[in-house]
Amino acid sequence: MHEDVERCVRAVRSKDARFDGWFFTGVVTTGIYCRPSCPAVPPKPANMRFYPSSAAAQQAGFRACKRCRPDTSPGSPEWNHRADVVARAMRLMADGVVDREGVPGLARRLGYSTRQIERQLKAELGAGPLALARAQRAQTARLLIETTTLPMGDVAFAAGFASIRAFNETVREVFAMTPTGLRERLSKGQPTCVPGVLSLRLPFRAPLCPDNLFGHLAATAVPGVEEWRDGAFRRTLRLPHGHGIATLRPGPDHVACTLSLKDLRDLAIAISRCRWMLDLDADPVAVDDLLRTDPVLAPLVDKAPGRRVPRTVDAEEFAVRAVLGQQVSTAAARTHAGRLVASYGEPISDPSGGLTHLFPTPAALAGLDPETLAFPKSRRTTLTALAAALAEGEIDLGVGSDWEEARARLARLPGFGPWTIESIAMRALGDPDAFIPGDLGIRAAATLLELPSTPAALTRRAMAWRPWRAYAVQYLWATGDHPINLLPA
Repeated sequence: MHEDVERCVRAVRSKDARFDGWFFTGVVTTGIYCRPSCPAVPPKPANMRFYPSSAAAQQAGFRACKRCRPDTSPGSPEWNHRADVVARAMRLMADGVVDREGVPGLARRLGYSTRQIERQLKAELGAGPLALARAQRAQTARLLIETTTLPMGDVAFAAGFASIRAFNETVREVFAMTPTGLRERLSKGQPTCVPGVLSLRLPFRAPLCPDNLFGHLAATAVPGVEEWRDGAFRRTLRLPHGHGIATLRPGPDHVACTLSLKDLRDLAIAISRCRWMLDLDADPVAVDDLLRTDPVLAPLVDKAPGRRVPRTVDAEEFAVRAVLGQQVSTAAARTHAGRLVASYGEPISDPSGGLTHLFPTPAALAGLDPETLAFPKSRRTTLTALAAALAEGEIDLGVGSDWEEARARLARLPGFGPWTIESIAMRALGDPDAFIPGDLGIRAAATLLELPSTPAALTRRAMAWRPWRAYAVQYLWATGDHPINLLPA
């Protein structure tokens, strides 16, 4: 979009927050870059330069605006609804792959050479993987500086910098202030003094309908791993350097997020996974505008616009839960999952609530005795086959995975039909066009709305909803009387 100058100028002049994260505006007269909705007086068009990423703006010599804080804008929706290599690379970088494995690790996961990855990222984003990862480290550093009392040396290494010098230089270059200066100008009270606990805001593009999003997560919560407590959804997180607990509370213009982390190096990854689970980088206006073109869906969209697709923080975990949910009620699926957690999960401590475990890893489940599982033999076979395939790396369900390849590999496992595969595609892989026409809730909605009721006929009818069929599913589910559609009290 940054190449459409006239459209970008209009967005900046109207301070249109819908385009925050889509592009960034560099102002040549001030040397700063902003998000489109910056409250400052818009510059003259001749003084604007447009960039596809904050990293590209930084490489061009611009520093972040202190008013609109463009480094904290929602992520581009492009990276979550596309399946190409650049989008997969961006999802992997948000999950910290470059910091942990370097550019060669990123390229290896994508099946390309480092030169090919660098060339494609620079062509589309104006910056290579190292510059993009550096921009992410700068944002993490700013969060730690402003929300904790950690010494600056600890902040530097927690944010992923290799040295104090690189940390100081990056913060000065990106924010035009020293790390100490950033902390001193903090105006929202004092940072927390609780070690390892951070409170922050997760921005999103309006509108957002929290009912189905948090209602679904709360209604399907696995005992010990997830819970709804005091108006917030809480769950445990398995992270590269330790575990964490996320507490997420919906608000009118942001999601309040409290993270308790064993190791602050996991901060950026924890934030990325929470945003992914809540689908906060979606473009609800684009989704709803397309779905409104269908006269059957239009009233549902107008009644509660901005529905998101509830996802997961752990794709392998969700795949196991999808198998446990085959042909049983939500309550039964939660019971089965809770038993697995109690027997094979990793215990944790949660002084602030009732969370007790991390969900079992595929390796832990691969060694279980199928006879101990209280469900039909065929489903035991399905579960053990999935656990073995995941544990051995035969199936990649991560954020950088190839969606169609993952579907094909799942289909080769015993007991994996369209419902299970598309459920995983929708909520674990994040495919915005995943569709489950055979789902009981969808079939009930189709009957109520006088849509075709057979899976084949409904799939043909739903072609007009592409590429947002996963969002159409959320609107169809909303026609039913089920706890997943209601924000808990």
